[in-house]
Amino acid sequence: MSADLTAADVKSRIDHPVIDADGHWLEYHPVVVEALERIGGPIAAEGFQMFPRRVGKSLEMSVEDRTHRRVAQEIFWAYSTANAKDRATSMIPAYLYERLDELGIDFSVLYPTHGLAVVQLPDPEMRRATCRAFNTFLAEHFGDYSDRMTPACAIPAWTPDEAIAELEHVKELGLKAIVVGSLMRRPIPDVVERSAEAGRRAVWNDTMGIDSAYDYDPLWDACRSLGFSPTFHMGARGWGLRTSPTNFVYNHIGHFATASEAVCKSLFLDGVTRRFPEVNFGFLEGGVGWAVNLFADLIGHWEKRNIEALENTKPENLDLDTLVALAEEYGGADLAAKMRAGEGLFDYECSSLDGGVDELDDFARCEISEARDFVEAFTSSFYFGCEADDKMNSWAFNSDASPFGARMKVLYGSDIGHFDVIDMNDVVPEAYELVEDGLITTEDFRDFVFRYPTEFFGRTNPDFFANTRVEAETGAVLAPA
Repeated sequence: MSADLTAADVKSRIDHPVIDADGHWLEYHPVVVEALERIGGPIAAEGFQMFPRRVGKSLEMSVEDRTHRRVAQEIFWAYSTANAKDRATSMIPAYLYERLDELGIDFSVLYPTHGLAVVQLPDPEMRRATCRAFNTFLAEHFGDYSDRMTPACAIPAWTPDEAIAELEHVKELGLKAIVVGSLMRRPIPDVVERSAEAGRRAVWNDTMGIDSAYDYDPLWDACRSLGFSPTFHMGARGWGLRTSPTNFVYNHIGHFATASEAVCKSLFLDGVTRRFPEVNFGFLEGGVGWAVNLFADLIGHWEKRNIEALENTKPENLDLDTLVALAEEYGGADLAAKMRAGEGLFDYECSSLDGGVDELDDFARCEISEARDFVEAFTSSFYFGCEADDKMNSWAFNSDASPFGARMKVLYGSDIGHFDVIDMNDVVPEAYELVEDGLITTEDFRDFVFRYPTEFFGRTNPDFFANTRVEAETGAVLAPA
């Protein structure tokens, strides 16, 4: 954090609003549970409490028991206690509304905390009832503050149909920001057939693009027609390589980035950005470092694995006569004989060297004809949520180090309300530190905290900022050239 600047100092140096694209509010359970039971009945109240109860049960387990069952150490002491004023700010919308100017924020899109988990409830009836009641509650809870803040609604997406139904409900409520469930943990049929108990534990994660259990194009089409920019805020803590039974930090570092990369890569390779160029997709709280790497990696793989480049590895194209002749000259007759018989030339002893896929070109759906096409296909529709104190945010603007000089579109996220924000007054100055340190320019900062958030929400929904404090400024950005 800058020791010299306050949020007011930063605001005095810029001539544009600050739009917080990923703030958080902390649900006060007695109020939320009571409201959800009133709105959606006992099933909705029970659904909301499933995640905190699961975390609580994990924390109650002994280290030995977690190790035996390979249960990850969950987050403990999850919220800042250094400042009761900030704690109240994260829990009471009216107080946050009053403090926004002090914090240097002109408009905030607020994501839930425990509410992020309701989209993952495994029981369909409970999941849909809880999301429906929770979103209805959001309209009530934040309705009086819509000129300065808006809540992100929970959209369950185990099937496209349930997601579309909830999108339509959110539209009727007059709300405009959404967080879509992703990485649905689906059973593996082979395991289920062998053991029902094992089938509950052995799952695969549906990334909503390639190899998905469903065609999610109807959902993206609904986002386009209804004016929603889907965001993803799923993590991967407690899965795969993040299952330490003793160390939360080990499990936490990189888990948002890992989850976001899986969905982003899947949507891209499925050609979603080509079929729905009007829809913006946001991947939150994982930073931008992984996105810069993914962008370069996709290009590198395309250069080696596009359909024309595959001719260089096609088994039939090997000049066997030349190989055998060289083997005989330098390795002897026995080696040449084995090669002439085709032994061991392609490592795998199987009848199909291509896995039997219908389409050998992994990039077929992306409509890439030259490497430069990746710039539009990847950077036009994808936005990446970055927290204020992340030095890697500067990578988004470092065109010298990016293929074709491409820049990533980043969304400023304060993350207020969570443990990593010790003092809410420091967040905007922390983001501005990149300017002070010479890592980004003032124009880059403007893009980070204003232009990109405006475009992300406003290009999909031109009325997103209507009747808000930033209506005039965002309207100038969104106006046709």
